[in-house]
Amino acid sequence: MTNVGLARLQFGVTTSYHFLIVPLTIGMAFQLALLETLYWRRPTSEGRQLLDFFGRLFLINFAVGVVTGILLEFEFGMNWSNYARFVGDVFGAPLAIEALVSFFMESTFIAVWIFGWDRISPRIHAWSMWLVALGSSLSAFWILVANAFMQEPTGYRKVHGHAVMNNFLALLGNPQLWVEFPHTELAALCTGAFFVAGISAYYLQKGQYLNEFQQSFRTGIYVAAVTSILVIVAGHEQAQHLAAIQPMNLAVSEALWHTSSVHASWTLAAWVDPVRQINRFAVRIPYMLSILAYNRLSGRVMGIDTLQHMYMRRYGPGWYVPPVLITYWAFRFMILMGLLMAFMAVKGVFLERRKRLMKHPRFLKLMVYAVGLPLLGNLMGWVMAEVGRQPWVVYGLETTVQGVSPTVPIVDVWMTFIGFTLLYGILGVLDIYLLVKCIRLGPGTQESPDDMGLMEVNRSEEPPL
Repeated sequence: MTNVGLARLQFGVTTSYHFLIVPLTIGMAFQLALLETLYWRRPTSEGRQLLDFFGRLFLINFAVGVVTGILLEFEFGMNWSNYARFVGDVFGAPLAIEALVSFFMESTFIAVWIFGWDRISPRIHAWSMWLVALGSSLSAFWILVANAFMQEPTGYRKVHGHAVMNNFLALLGNPQLWVEFPHTELAALCTGAFFVAGISAYYLQKGQYLNEFQQSFRTGIYVAAVTSILVIVAGHEQAQHLAAIQPMNLAVSEALWHTSSVHASWTLAAWVDPVRQINRFAVRIPYMLSILAYNRLSGRVMGIDTLQHMYMRRYGPGWYVPPVLITYWAFRFMILMGLLMAFMAVKGVFLERRKRLMKHPRFLKLMVYAVGLPLLGNLMGWVMAEVGRQPWVVYGLETTVQGVSPTVPIVDVWMTFIGFTLLYGILGVLDIYLLVKCIRLGPGTQESPDDMGLMEVNRSEEPPL
């Protein structure tokens, strides 16, 4: 394996793990803010126990997310020094704002929330969690400002071979940002909602803590229903923008080897043969690709062969086709996860409103497994966006080969790759172990969070936080 391929693999593995954690953190913060608002307006022992219970799960996930995110910044300097030099003057501002404002805001008010029970008013305590939720969403926003530049560079000029920001407002007004951020944020809120609803369903099917988890299931499933539908709408908007700015990504995600007819059909599934550049046993939906790309029944979509020749004329000799199989199936798995999420959430709302939830234990059991749907959907969406952008690390400006560190020995990359993979594997096992332990303990248990090393014990008569 080449230095470039190994550096890409290392960054892909570490980022994929981090991207499983971050959306859950954002969504869980929003769910906790909702639950605490309900508790503030109508204090009950069940509401307090729910906050204690889901607060522990949130803090475990938050801690692992912080640790896994730190290594990514080191990788920029170690394996991608040319890339860091090229975009550093553009990335500096949004990443600094994310660290100095959003992350510190999130961390500060997490501390207020943990240690503020019985020390500040219930209203201020509830607002502290809303500020945590806001801070986590703002962190995602500033990270996506940087990522949107990689997808559609704006607000810059080139000076001595480097990209230099010359218009901060243009960076914030990047059209890619305003289709990417709503889609990512809604997906994160949906992830947290499914997590809360799924954990609640686990206890409801067991017939335990019914008063507590009926409330949290209701909160989670309603948010899941709204956000799962809006995720599909926002994803459609992003796909249409992708067709305009990265036509090769769209063509590869459809394995569209040749330019379509005026009425482009969408391939539901096919046996894709990248070597012969054909699709066998294709199941097609007429007109659907034209609808996805242009919101109308007619409209040609350029194929991979046509785009390859266009890119060669524009950027010079080279291979500008991303990995077809990975992008093609990532797109389809993302769509499948989105449709299953919408179905499960809408059905859950229907059963909850009809007061028939407890009569459907099979659905409750499926809801427990449905916790993984948004996690897989998030991961597949990230793979499609990042792999489908290849061979560019900054679209149209710098290729991935140009961005890699030229002097780092491949042995060093192997050592850090193995070390990071082992470290992330240990963190993953620890994360799952602590989450499962907390879930099995349930709310209102005798074991305090301090016994788990998470937070200070509250000595009031109410259950500890």
